[in-house]
This record gives sequence, structure tokens and C-alpha cells, in this order.
Amino acid sequence: MAGQGDIFVSSLARGILERMMITDIDDYFSRGCGRCDRFDQKDCSTRFWERGLAKLCEICLAADLKETVKWGHPCYMHAGRNIAIIGAFRGDFRLSFFEAGLMTDPDCVLEKQGPNTRHPDMIRFTSNSQVSDMEGTISAYLDEAKGYADKGITVPKDTSALVLPDELKDALEADAELADAFHALTRGRQRSYVVNLNGAKKSETRVARIAQFRDKIIAGKGAMER
Repeated sequence: MAGQGDIFVSSLARGILERMMITDIDDYFSRGCGRCDRFDQKDCSTRFWERGLAKLCEICLAADLKETVKWGHPCYMHAGRNIAIIGAFRGDFRLSFFEAGLMTDPDCVLEKQGPNTRHPDMIRFTSNSQVSDMEGTISAYLDEAKGYADKGITVPKDTSALVLPDELKDALEADAELADAFHALTRGRQRSYVVNLNGAKKSETRVARIAQFRDKIIAGKGAMER
């Protein structure tokens, strides 16, 4: 699935691309996800990893998972819950698990998608042949995830307090409207701002970003929402 930093486009271009996201599963394997300008082009990542992606699809279907398309990618469900999703990039392709915090990972194959990911959640492939080589492991991991879905088990919510950057603390103390709006956000939206601000090395950059984010926070949106 697309991670932060994988697609660099302007906000206007991003809006256009998001409207192009595919809804038919066959389009993904023949044309791509529709999230970037390589959609339906020869250099689309799905073309390069075609054999590996097809094998992943086969394994997921053999696990009796329901195949659908979400966010422009093949998504596999069981018991009404998202189990795993497939994504392709220039350097690798991945099978990512939704309730990754539950996975025991006995074969130590799960990796974090990025530094801000809470749990190792993906199996990453760098060659098409790896999928066949790991078929037994992949099937076992899918069965484990299905078991949690059958029992209705989910990852416990993180209730630890968010550590806010000093610049955000100062902004909230100086702006009552901003503070009320920020504290009314869901934890996930609050965290999106903390992650974004912590990604800036300089204090002045964080201050500038807070000013840019103010309208979004007031509107009840997260940092990555349009």
C-alpha cells in the first residue's frame, strides 16, 4: 500500500490522482492503482512485479479471503474485516496486515513500513520468486489474521499520552480556539500533526507548519487530509 513520501505531488495534483484510483481488481494487475502518473504506463510498478503480485493474489484467494479494491489496491477481507492489502513500489512490493499488533511473526518476516509505524506490519518482497518461496509462511500468517477476525480480537487502543512538540504546546497555550479544536480531534488526527511536526529539524519550520495547519485543525481534519 502507498506510504508517506512515496508520491510527491502538489495538493492539486494529488486531488486529481486520487479521483483516478481504480475500482476494478483486474485494472490493478493490468494498469496499476491509479495513484500516480505512471498509471497504465509501461513503467508502472505493477508491471515490473506482475508475477509476484499475481502469486500473492492466488495465495490470498486460496486462503478463502474476499477480494475487493480499497484505496486503489487489492484488499483481502474475512469476517467483515480487512485482513491484508497488496501494494507495489519501484523497489519492492508488499503484503501488509491491518491488525499487525496482534501478529506473532514466528518467522520474523514482518517489517515496519516507516519510522512512525507502531508495529511491524508488512512482508516485503524484492523479487517475484520470493512469493512462491514464502508461500507456506504467507498462508500461515493469513490464517492467523483470519483467526483474530473470527474471534473479533483487535489491537488494544494506544492510550499513552502524546508527547507534543514544544512549538505546538506554545501555540495551543497562546490560541484558545486552536487548543479547543486540537483537543477535540481524534487521537489519530492529533498524532498526524505530531508526526509531521517532529519531521521538521528546525524550530522555525515547525512554527511555520503550525500556522499553515491552523485552518485544518479548526476544521477538524488531520495533517494529511485535504
